[in-house]
Amino acid sequence: MGRSRYQIVDPTLPHFITCTILHWIPIFTRQETVDIILESLRFLQKEGLTVYAYVILENHLHMIVQSDDLSRDISRFKSYTAKRLIQYLSENKIRRILEQLAFYKKAHKQDRTYQIWQEGSHPEWIQNEEMMRQKVGYIHHNPVKRGYVDQAEHWRYSSARNYAGAEGLLDVCKAW
Repeated sequence: MGRSRYQIVDPTLPHFITCTILHWIPIFTRQETVDIILESLRFLQKEGLTVYAYVILENHLHMIVQSDDLSRDISRFKSYTAKRLIQYLSENKIRRILEQLAFYKKAHKQDRTYQIWQEGSHPEWIQNEEMMRQKVGYIHHNPVKRGYVDQAEHWRYSSARNYAGAEGLLDVCKAW
């Protein structure tokens, strides 16, 4: 049996994914770090990733995504963003966060100084339209539940704007 009950059932089907920063360290508190995430997702969209919904909070993100090889694309996403985030933190001398990323790095990650992402992405297969609606609602209401905004579409780093008919920061597929 694998290390997690969460597995990608079929890499070509939509899945609800959560990516969490190691030890819940708040990295996405600056526009520049969020831009790294959005840039990577835009690139992967050109390569065939479909994004149905997303939200980026200070230390994690949720997405509903689909591609021909979702495991590979999530791996590419995490690898690229980790490198770019470390580069950004280093260039801007954000030592406190770098020190935390080094301190909390898992012992078996001996090939690197820092670890950005927690292992895994807790993929949940979206089995039907009802589940899709529930997960999209969960994603969009995450900032509301945390008290950051009163309405989901007010959260800048979310596809809630797209679903409300406004322009979002990332194109999403609303046809499911």
